[in-house]
Amino acid sequence: MCFVLYAGTTKPIPRSEFDEDAPNLSVKSLTEHDAPIKAHFSKPEIQYIGSTSCCGCDFPHSILQNGGWPHFEGPDPDAERDASRRRNMESLAALLRTTGEDAVELYGVWDGHFAASPKARESVSFEKLLDPGFHFKERGFYRVSLENNAGRGSGPTQE
Repeated sequence: MCFVLYAGTTKPIPRSEFDEDAPNLSVKSLTEHDAPIKAHFSKPEIQYIGSTSCCGCDFPHSILQNGGWPHFEGPDPDAERDASRRRNMESLAALLRTTGEDAVELYGVWDGHFAASPKARESVSFEKLLDPGFHFKERGFYRVSLENNAGRGSGPTQE
């Protein structure tokens, strides 16, 4: 099973297919399979964001366990995986900047768990995405501020 990431925006993000020969982020329209994810977003355009592994597994993420999201602090002991996750987050940040929006919504879940309600909601700054310690929480819903005064959100809450 894979971690998958979705972005909610006002206008569509240009679509791009995954290319195994030149892995990069992909952006895809929803299908009948993942359409239930729309219920969690307030923005009208919802799109799937794939990492360099095609799914979202190359985005740093923490698995929901016993009501929390344990993850190890500091760099991943696997230097290659750590570098890949950093590249993916830098690419995601660049992609979000191209939207020209003040804020973007992001929601990460396990593939197939599209109807599952968020277990946490956080308002984060654009810069926070680039923090080496940042991990998407499984079933974590994020409002990412792309404005210059980013980071003055309400912070995390659990549901």
